[in-house]
Amino acid sequence: MTTNDWIEQAVTTAVAAVADELDAFSRDLHAHPEVGFREFRSVRAIGDLLARYGLDLETGVGGIPTAFRSRIGSSQGPQVVVTAEYDALPGVGHGCGHNVIAASSIGAFLALAPLVADGRLPGGVTLLGTPAEEGGGGKELLIQAGAFDGFDASVMIHPGAVDAAAVVANAKRQVVATFTGATAHAAANPHLGRNALDAAVTAYQAIAQLRQHIVDTDRVHGVFLEAGARPNIVPERAVLEFFLRSRSVDSLLALSRRVENAFRGAALAADVEVDVAWDTEPIYLPHRLNRVLAERFSERSAPRRSVVVAVEDTGQPAGSTDVGNVSQLLPTIQPIVAIGAPDIPGHSRERADSTLTPDGRRAILDSATALALTAADVLVDDDLRAAAWAEFRAAGEPVRVGDLVPLAPWPTFPTE
Repeated sequence: MTTNDWIEQAVTTAVAAVADELDAFSRDLHAHPEVGFREFRSVRAIGDLLARYGLDLETGVGGIPTAFRSRIGSSQGPQVVVTAEYDALPGVGHGCGHNVIAASSIGAFLALAPLVADGRLPGGVTLLGTPAEEGGGGKELLIQAGAFDGFDASVMIHPGAVDAAAVVANAKRQVVATFTGATAHAAANPHLGRNALDAAVTAYQAIAQLRQHIVDTDRVHGVFLEAGARPNIVPERAVLEFFLRSRSVDSLLALSRRVENAFRGAALAADVEVDVAWDTEPIYLPHRLNRVLAERFSERSAPRRSVVVAVEDTGQPAGSTDVGNVSQLLPTIQPIVAIGAPDIPGHSRERADSTLTPDGRRAILDSATALALTAADVLVDDDLRAAAWAEFRAAGEPVRVGDLVPLAPWPTFPTE
C-alpha cells in the first residue's frame, strides 16, 4: 500500500467513525447560536467533543476568552493549523454556516490526531478556534497575539452555493461617523438649532451617489445607528456606520478617502461637527490565493465532490473574511463547499436551515475528509510545502494590518 493509499484509508475510516457525532454537534450549534466573543457554550461543546477522544482544549488563547487551541504531535517538523469558526449572526443564527465550519474542522482534526500522535505523520497539527469572524476579527486578534506563527499552512472550509477550491475575498474596513449639532424647538425656533440628522442624511445620500462612480467589485453599505430623539427636537446627534469593501488594500484606502469626504462635506453643509472613526473593528485583508494548496484540496475532494478551482479574480463582487488576514501571512485555503440550492442567499435563515439537511451532513463529512487529507499531504510532502511557499512569496512579502493602518483598539471582551 502506498503512502497516499494508507492515509486515504485511515482518514476516510476515521471520519466515518465520528460522522454521527459531527452531525449532532453541528445541529447543537445551530440550535444554540452565539454571536462573536460570546461563544461560551459553543466552546464548551467543542471541548466536550474533543475530550471524548482524549484531546485537551486550551481556552483563552491570545487573551480572548472564546478562542481555543488543541495541539497534537511534535513541535518539530512541518506544522498545519486547522481553523474553526463558530460564531453566529444576530437575528439570523448560523446563516453563514459556521456550525458546518466548526464540525468540519473538528472532524479533520480528529481524523489526523491519532496519525500524528503515533508518528505515522510527521510534525504537528493544531486546531485553532477563532471567534467573531462576523465582525470582531478574531483571527486578526490572534495574529497579533502570535497564535498563527510557525505554521506551514492554514486550512478550513466555508459553506456556499457551489463547490470551489479557491475564491476571492475582498478587503473590508469599518467606519463610524458621529455628527454633532445643537438642539432647539423644531417648531418654535428651529433656526437656533443645528441638525445633525440632516448632515447624516446628506452624507448617506452622497455615498449613495458615489456608488455609481466606483468599480463593480467595490461595495459601500451602511446604517443609521442614531437619528435623533423626538420630532419636536432638532437632532443634536446622529451616527452612521458603514462597511467598505474592495479588491485590494490600495483601492480600499482610495475608496475610504472618498467616503470620508462625503462625511466632512455633509457636516460643512449642515454647519455641524463630525467625528470620523475608522477601524474600531479590525480591518479584513483580501485573500491571497494559494492555487497549489487549492488544487491539492480539489484532488482530495474529487472522489466525493466536483470541485472547480476558481480564477484569482472573476470580476464578480465578493464578501470579506478575516481568513484573508491569515492568507497574507502563510499559505492558506478556504474552499467553498456547496449545501442546498444555489440560489439560497448567504446570511439568511434559509442558509442556516440548509445545514440541517442530508446535504449539510454530507458537506461536513466530505469537508472533514478533504481537509484532513490536504493537511496530511502538507505534512508528508516536502515538494508540496515548497511549492505552496514559492507561490506565496511570488505574490509579495507577508502583510500585516499594522503595517498599513493603525491597529483597531483591543476590544473589551464580554464575560459569561
